[in-house]
Amino acid sequence: MSGLELVVLDVAAGTAMESQSGLQMNRPRIYGALAGPARGRVGAIVMHPTSNFMGHYLMEPFAKRGIGLLALNSRFVGNDSVLVMERVIQDLGAGVAFMRERFDRVFLIGNSGGAALTSFYQAQAEHLTIRDTPAGDPIHIAPGDLPPADGIALMAGHIGRSRLLLNWLDASVVDERDPLARNPALDIYDPANRPPFSADFVARIRAEQRARSERITADAKARLAHLRSLPDGPRDEPFLVYRTYADPRFVDLTLDANDRKPGGNRGDDPRQMNYGVSNLGRFTSLTAWLSQWSLESRADGPTNLARTSVPVLHLEYTADAAVFPSDIREWSAAIGKSREEFHRIERGNHYLKGQPELIERVADLSLEWSRKLPQHKKAA
Repeated sequence: MSGLELVVLDVAAGTAMESQSGLQMNRPRIYGALAGPARGRVGAIVMHPTSNFMGHYLMEPFAKRGIGLLALNSRFVGNDSVLVMERVIQDLGAGVAFMRERFDRVFLIGNSGGAALTSFYQAQAEHLTIRDTPAGDPIHIAPGDLPPADGIALMAGHIGRSRLLLNWLDASVVDERDPLARNPALDIYDPANRPPFSADFVARIRAEQRARSERITADAKARLAHLRSLPDGPRDEPFLVYRTYADPRFVDLTLDANDRKPGGNRGDDPRQMNYGVSNLGRFTSLTAWLSQWSLESRADGPTNLARTSVPVLHLEYTADAAVFPSDIREWSAAIGKSREEFHRIERGNHYLKGQPELIERVADLSLEWSRKLPQHKKAA
């Protein structure tokens, strides 16, 4: 696509070794691509905590409709091993400030993992409470660093990285140091456990997933406290989390039923993905685990969205294999009927891959909704 403007924004300095690039650490910057009009009535930002959205499928459709769309990457693009959500909202704030200078109205697109991010951002932009991270490290954020947006558009929105990982953790892991050790009775991919799964089996899976998440968190907190108690000790430490792609809903389509195909959204063989080297939360650090993956994370999507006051466009992709009807209901409950505009994108998969007509429908709905956003009142 031609006509893109490269956007380079300075952001607040992070922690030591937040990046392996000395250039980035000397002058922290984030990068984005602005498609469509450079200035105008309506602009939008699409951002994910770690995925590269500079080639997002809505850039050209939005541009054709006269919406300026900034596809913005965080400082952690392509690497969430040290990602701190409290830092990512600062990056998004830099993007909102940039767009505020150019557009009368600015809304945030919460697509996939960006949904919980935009909700966390807007909640803090409307009422700032963050002073530190869950690890206790100070985060210096002033209200002016997080200018509020005028609306949020949720599209195939995950409810948050902490609960997404909770639902994907392999309950059959019996040794966090051994990627192959397993309890077959809790393995959703074991041939002896065939779908449809019993309610009791699913309940045992969910209970062990939560117990595993809480054990990892307890170990992370204890290790972090030990390291920081040492004279001149390290402030953080890396570790591995094995087998993080084992949601029973990937296998049993009767659970949280929608139009999806089996296997989740990462290929036809979820078991191989479960054992793969690159998946959710696989490589992480103590502080990153606490901020984004643990149940102590402050970035839960519906919890934060309920604290906001702006209009919300809420789109359910009905063939989504990773965002389920129960997630959609939870988002809707958090929004409330008075400010939610809800539409179902029939047969839409998680990324609308191979579905150009549905991408056009999403763009049309976004345009019509954005025209109804209230005019932003600039400070005197």
